[in-house]
Amino acid sequence: MSDVLDLVDVSVVRDGRALVDEVSWSIKEGERWVILGPNGAGKTTLLNVASSYLFPSSGTATILGEQLGKVDVFELRPRIGVAGVAMSEKLPKRQTVLQTVLTAAYGMTATWNEDYEEIDKERALAFLDRLGMTEFLDRRFGTLSEGERKRTLIARALMTDPELLLLDEPAAGLDLGGREDLVRRLGRLARDPLAPSMIMVTHHVEEIAPGFTHVLMIRQGKVLAAGPMETELSSRNLSLCFGLPLVVERNGLRWTATGLPLK
Repeated sequence: MSDVLDLVDVSVVRDGRALVDEVSWSIKEGERWVILGPNGAGKTTLLNVASSYLFPSSGTATILGEQLGKVDVFELRPRIGVAGVAMSEKLPKRQTVLQTVLTAAYGMTATWNEDYEEIDKERALAFLDRLGMTEFLDRRFGTLSEGERKRTLIARALMTDPELLLLDEPAAGLDLGGREDLVRRLGRLARDPLAPSMIMVTHHVEEIAPGFTHVLMIRQGKVLAAGPMETELSSRNLSLCFGLPLVVERNGLRWTATGLPLK
């Protein structure tokens, strides 16, 4: 399998502080990764490098075989699907759900005078159906609940048939029902052999969907653990990552983490 992402000694420095510090990390085709870590650990910074929207201060970042600094990122970015708060803020609130997903076919955030082909509409409808949004096609994006908005963003990210899908805290802000619905749908996507390689940022192991294969733990910009979920998502590693005693347990296809009681 070829490398989808290859970071070698990547650092991102802002105002004299390393947001990520000499990170080396590689992802193979077909792998589904979760990035875990506390607030300020550097998770979203890593995701921004993987999306080509942030260049390393030092080290090399190779995405889908193309090295940042030696590739036209405007040709690279359509190969990468991104769903997160940053994308949500760029999208017009007045557009319908269907328009919000369709505009991704042209690499745009707002409709203009595009003439969409029937195949574009069919793809948009198929992805929205897969994410449970068929009943909301004519709803304005700005009127959606948080869960509905997150599902629309994932459908939009899939429109360009990306080779790499990046999800920035897709379950953040959702209630229990919304979270479980999204995790179930992400699990179905993650287990699809035709789906792209995936990276998901989260704070909570409970949000890890079945089908995700690997985990990277990061703290204060440095990688603490990286590898298969079964070996690296351990109580010891998670405790080191979050800085307090934690117990990780697996119940069927899902994970939970709890703190040890105070003495």
